[in-house]
Amino acid sequence: MKSHQTAQTMKPATAAKKLGVYLPATPAEFQEGVVTRQELNALQANPPAWLEELRRNGPHPRPVVAAKLGVSISGLARAGVTEALTSEQIEALKQDRPEWLEKERATQAEVRKETARIKRRDAERAASSDEPGR
Repeated sequence: MKSHQTAQTMKPATAAKKLGVYLPATPAEFQEGVVTRQELNALQANPPAWLEELRRNGPHPRPVVAAKLGVSISGLARAGVTEALTSEQIEALKQDRPEWLEKERATQAEVRKETARIKRRDAERAASSDEPGR
C-alpha cells in the first residue's frame, strides 16, 4: 500500500521571509494563499518580475535593511527604524551617515570581533583536548 503524500505548505509570511521580501509589498494573490514547497522552489529558481523588483528596490523587511546597513535588527529598533525601507532610502542613510548608524555599525563590528574571538578560543580548547596525553 502506498502512502499518500500531501504537499508541504507554508503561510505567506513564512514564504516571504524565506524569499527575503516584505510581505505587505507582495501581490494580493501571494498574501492571501498558501505556498507549497514546490512553489517556493520555483519562485527562488525563476523569480517573477514582481519578486525581482521587490528584491532590487524594496520595500525591504528589517533583516534585509539591517544587513544592507551593516547593523543588527536590534540596532534598527534602538534607532527607531521600525518600518520597511526602500533601496533608495537605505542608500540615502548610507550617504547621510547619521550618528546612530555609525554607532550601530561600530557596535556590530565589536560583536563580530567578539564572536570570532570566542570561536577561536573554543577551537583552541577543542584542539588541546584532542591531544594525546592530556
